[in-house]
Amino acid sequence: MRDYLLTLCVTVAVTYLLTGPVRKFAIAAGATPEIRARDVHREPTPRLGGIAMFGGLCAGLLVADHLQNLNGVFELSNEPRALLSGAALIWLIGVLDDKFEIDALIKLGAQMIAAAVMVMQGLTILWLPIPGFGTVSLTQWQGNLLTVALVVVTINAVNFVDGLDGLAAGLVCIASAAFFLYAYRLWFGYSIEEAAPATLFAAILMGMCVGFLPHNMHPARIFMGDSGSMLIGLVLAAAAISITGQVDPDAMELWAGGERNATHAMLPVFIPLVLPLTIIAIPAADLVLAIVRRTWNGQSPFAADRGHLHHRLLEIGHSHSRAVLIMYFWAALIAFGALAYSVHSASTWIVLMIMGLSAVGLVLLLLPRFSPRAPRWAQALVPPRYRHSTRQLEGDAPEFGELEAEPVTVGVSGVNGATAVGPRSRFPDRRKVDSAR
Repeated sequence: MRDYLLTLCVTVAVTYLLTGPVRKFAIAAGATPEIRARDVHREPTPRLGGIAMFGGLCAGLLVADHLQNLNGVFELSNEPRALLSGAALIWLIGVLDDKFEIDALIKLGAQMIAAAVMVMQGLTILWLPIPGFGTVSLTQWQGNLLTVALVVVTINAVNFVDGLDGLAAGLVCIASAAFFLYAYRLWFGYSIEEAAPATLFAAILMGMCVGFLPHNMHPARIFMGDSGSMLIGLVLAAAAISITGQVDPDAMELWAGGERNATHAMLPVFIPLVLPLTIIAIPAADLVLAIVRRTWNGQSPFAADRGHLHHRLLEIGHSHSRAVLIMYFWAALIAFGALAYSVHSASTWIVLMIMGLSAVGLVLLLLPRFSPRAPRWAQALVPPRYRHSTRQLEGDAPEFGELEAEPVTVGVSGVNGATAVGPRSRFPDRRKVDSAR
């Protein structure tokens, strides 16, 4: 565990320290796009934060290669090199997109090429556990096709959810934390060496997100851009593929008492990691809803809009920070709930706890609808925002200083000799008061 913590801390430090210079470079390079109609931020913010995250990835892999307990991952497996090559390719495409706005189809093709590069180096799914049948071996083309599909879906799921300050980095950090605990349990709890690369990938991914979050929380000083969102999506997919498709089913039988029992024992987390629907359930759901919504409206599935889950949270009355925290809550509930259920699937209290926390999450979602409105007799006892809501509902007159709708002619001549018309304030004209004095 100490080696993983050291790798995590180095990745955090490098990512955090690089983000400041990267922000200055992004501003100098002109990677500060204008605010679009679908954006929720109010000031132009530089992108290219993925450069710092890629630096953290390289630093984490370099440190792990020189640690005694982790260098075996590089000696016995080619997966770290496969990850680095695929990540470098997708990161380069993301950097170009952050600067020059590459077409969506070109990015999709680059994502498939990056996935194919990892497949060619051995990072692929070899078998799947199917409930009721045990483990099903895949042919080479089936495994390769499923691997490419998983990588592309995960990259776009993370990319689609990157719409609020700190949202994508926080969700992936939560997912990678749950993933790390799951992989670490297989590696050190059951001595399954095939889980070692996935454990390392999850630790490094956590470090990348934690190091970038201080610069990306609301109000964000820099965005990760496609160079960052596609990068962390690819790393998350690589970790899922590594542990799902590479873990030997025979090793599972040793502690589960048979192939079929092993499949059922791992099912709560095993199958979701393949697709993946548990670890990144929130981004995956947002991706599916976005594709259905845009296709139904006759738009391209890659056409940007303001219909994502985080946009809907803002529309119903949540603040920016509260919307992000609510998404964090649901992501943690799904990821760690599935993790806890995979460990103690026979425990009833885990199911009851998940149901109770889900009820709390629903209350948080509907919180703006429960905003209290004080009665007239209690207005003096409550904050001003509740008094203002009550008066607006009852149709009272506006407070002193609020604008009225009546036009008033001011003494400023226009270009054609006309006078400007504007709203009249109930504040007295300070210039007239001064002249009267």
